[in-house]
Amino acid sequence: MGEQTQFEPGQRAPNDGEYMEIGEDAFHMGINDPQKVHLNKGEKFPETSNHNRKWKKVKQQR
Repeated sequence: MGEQTQFEPGQRAPNDGEYMEIGEDAFHMGINDPQKVHLNKGEKFPETSNHNRKWKKVKQQR
């Protein structure tokens, strides 16, 4: 079993970090102006702009 990578509004953040909205066809077309939030471990995810969207952690560039 792997670690969960997409989160629903109201769930708690598993780790500190920056999270961004993703949605249907996000990998192909992208989302215009996606919300971004910084959460600490245990904080709840806010509502998304649209009911089909979820939250995903933004990978840090090295």
